Amino acid sequence: MRAVLRATGFAAVIAIVGVLAGCSGSDQGELQRWMVEQRNQVRPTVPPISEPKKFTPQAYTEGVQLEPFNSQKLTQALRRESNQTVNSTLIAPELARRKEALEAFPLDSMAMVGSLTRNGQPVALVTSDKLLYQVRVGNYLGLNYGRITKIGETELTLREIVQDAAGEWIERMATLQLQERSK
Repeated sequence: MRAVLRATGFAAVIAIVGVLAGCSGSDQGELQRWMVEQRNQVRPTVPPISEPKKFTPQAYTEGVQLEPFNSQKLTQALRRESNQTVNSTLIAPELARRKEALEAFPLDSMAMVGSLTRNGQPVALVTSDKLLYQVRVGNYLGLNYGRITKIGETELTLREIVQDAAGEWIERMATLQLQERSK
């Protein structure tokens, strides 16, 4: 039985090799001639590369100018404006006074968590950086010179001094709402 299987397997291998040898005969030469003919007919056209533009280095002059957030630059910008009196009255006192603790934090990182009355005056309880602060009317909050103008039971209102798109200093009202914590 094994001899029959070996003979059949051997015959099948010889048949396959014969078929493959017959396929690779004269067609291969004809295919090679056609490839050479096609290669000779096609001539690629490559457009020439344009000359590179001449690079002229520019001197860096920004180092001699003032920093964009320098207080001198702010005052220079205020002097240039036509309505200098309104703008300088807004920002000049803010630049001269000493900053309070809550002016180091952005307003959106603070939360009003309560309010109370002390000696007949409203007091708001504000958290920032995991610390609790008591603030009154006249105290400052946030990065934009925000001064508290009113304290209610559910919110505190403050006046901020910000620059508009044209670089003008303007007043803007902002509120800090009471934040109730879910349990």
